[in-house]
Amino acid sequence: MDFKEQIDINRLPEHIAIIMDGNGRWAKNQGKFRVFGHESGVLSVKDIVEGCVEIGIKYLTVYAFSTENWNRPVEEVNALMELLISTINQEAETLNKNNIRLNAIGDLGSLPKKCIEDLDNAMQKTKENTKCTLTLALSYSAKWEIVEAAKKIAKQVEQKEINIDQIDEHLFASKLTTSNIPDPELMIRTSGEHRVSNFLLWQMAYTELYFTETLWPDFRRDHLFEAIVDYQKRERRFGKISEQLN
Repeated sequence: MDFKEQIDINRLPEHIAIIMDGNGRWAKNQGKFRVFGHESGVLSVKDIVEGCVEIGIKYLTVYAFSTENWNRPVEEVNALMELLISTINQEAETLNKNNIRLNAIGDLGSLPKKCIEDLDNAMQKTKENTKCTLTLALSYSAKWEIVEAAKKIAKQVEQKEINIDQIDEHLFASKLTTSNIPDPELMIRTSGEHRVSNFLLWQMAYTELYFTETLWPDFRRDHLFEAIVDYQKRERRFGKISEQLN
């Protein structure tokens, strides 16, 4: 029995987040430049998006570019931006045909102008789609996001729109870039690293974490299905004990 056949379709995670790691190492193993790994990683994104749509995952968020990634060599950053622009242009129509809405979170204003324009255009074209929401985390940092949320709340307090007693988890969450999507139930990280790397720190308070040695360019939908099967074997207690759940 393959992994897809083992999935309980009634217990799917509504939202899956992925840290796509290992492109550079994969390219090095092939004797290629790092950008070759990033280009090959795009094929994995396509296959995973199709896999999510195939079984009914409603939300998929991928960590495409962190704020820390700006510190990489200029040549690699430029190649990544060019790859992002070309991929958005090539895939926007495909997203539409498959009823997938494109979304983006992060410090988007720091991206190159052309990238922002193409991203905005693709999100506008797909905004009415309802089958799956694909969110790209671009120039994203969870610490940046939390600080920005705190600033928004502080400004509202300063302008006497709210008082301090009104600040709670729900208000804070409403100021995050993910306020329009549910928190992820499952986070997958490829390449064997065991950390969350400043990704969705607030949102992953109770997310199930899944780590795999597979490098991102080799990650395909069967690996995704394997992660979901593993997720469905876990007991999610949210601070309670097993007897309370049963």
